Amino acid sequence: MQSVDSGEPDLLYFAHGMESGPWGTKISALAGIARERGFRVCSPDYSHTRDPDARVRQLLDEHPATGGHLVLVGSSMGAYVSAVASGSLRPDGLFLMAPAMYLPGYEADPMVQAGRMAVVHGWRDAVVPVANAIRFAQIHRAALHVLDGGHGLTQCLPAIRRIFANFLDEVLGAAEEQPDHPA
Repeated sequence: MQSVDSGEPDLLYFAHGMESGPWGTKISALAGIARERGFRVCSPDYSHTRDPDARVRQLLDEHPATGGHLVLVGSSMGAYVSAVASGSLRPDGLFLMAPAMYLPGYEADPMVQAGRMAVVHGWRDAVVPVANAIRFAQIHRAALHVLDGGHGLTQCLPAIRRIFANFLDEVLGAAEEQPDHPA
């Protein structure tokens, strides 16, 4: 399924977590799903800094713009980065895994702007309490998927792949629908 409304390429930007890199296990697995749907995939390297706000600036400096659909995807610190950047970039989709929200250094409640949002979190996450993901999803009316996994969520990858594929299909199909909530 590809964007048919503008003829412009759809674009998906990943933001990796603090300890991982731009082509870790989850990103590599999800990138294939995005490419199958016609997305051009970018995954910048943020490992030069542990400052989440510096990573947000880096993402915004990349100027991820497209005439097609724009989707931001992040894991842990990268989810925080994607959520904060969404306020400026206004993507069609925002997919967050184990989002580092409401922690020391991540106190800001981002002014999230996205056509569709989904949060995936692990019940056994020892880094970011599941209550933080529930709070974020409730405030922003995001779809919430809580799985039986830890912070890395790698043991949940088959389920995340299915959730992500469905999410992208919803984003791509949204051009013919009215959004469920204001973008």
